[in-house]
Amino acid sequence: MQDKLFDLSGKIALITGASRGIGEAGAKLLAAHGAHVIISSRRADGCNRVAEEINAAGGKASAFPCHIGEMDQIDAIVEHVQQTHGRLDILVNNAATNPYYGHILDTDLGAFEKTVEVNIRGYFFMSTRFGQMMRQQGSGVIINTASVNGIRPGLMQGIYSITKAAVISMTQAFAKECGPHGIRVNALLPGLTETRFASALTDNKAIYEQAVAGIPLGRSAKPEEMAGTILYLASDASSYTNGACIVVDGGMLT
Repeated sequence: MQDKLFDLSGKIALITGASRGIGEAGAKLLAAHGAHVIISSRRADGCNRVAEEINAAGGKASAFPCHIGEMDQIDAIVEHVQQTHGRLDILVNNAATNPYYGHILDTDLGAFEKTVEVNIRGYFFMSTRFGQMMRQQGSGVIINTASVNGIRPGLMQGIYSITKAAVISMTQAFAKECGPHGIRVNALLPGLTETRFASALTDNKAIYEQAVAGIPLGRSAKPEEMAGTILYLASDASSYTNGACIVVDGGMLT
């Protein structure tokens, strides 16, 4: 029984923002546990690289580029999954953007719209479109990558933090309404993680040292250290976990 808790054999999973960082690490771990993983991000070359590495390692993966800030591209990936696989068991909304780092009072309309279009609208409509597919199946899992910034806003990261707070609320709203249809919806809230996305923080020695000083474990995380929570939420090990927002931050919020 215990050996099957994390078995994803026969499952179809889609991870956005999977060409690098947390998405890539999560994709490789889900594939290692038997899932066929659809690798998605804006750029085809990055998607293809990760899919090829998974397949070379004996897993199952395919690539389909999608910019979730564009509604027509969301429609295209939904159609692709329906036509190619006929179902989706696991959706990981992981792609995100943070184009503006600066004082909240100086946020311009372009940065605001881009951040909202990807981090809120993109997550919402990926969840509704694939959630409708899961409702027809009678089962499914949606995992949202939020952030500890959704609980405690990051300095100079105002609009990004606001969108991640919205993702936390979105997770709970979907969990409440989708649970009766056999769809579990949960969120991962990473702390400071060494990704290209977080390079504005991790590449600046002064900012990095200040951030790490507030983390009891005394360091930032590797993307692979977030993947275990994705696997847990995707698998039967979390069969009664719904509406949870799991913080993985080395103790920063404690």
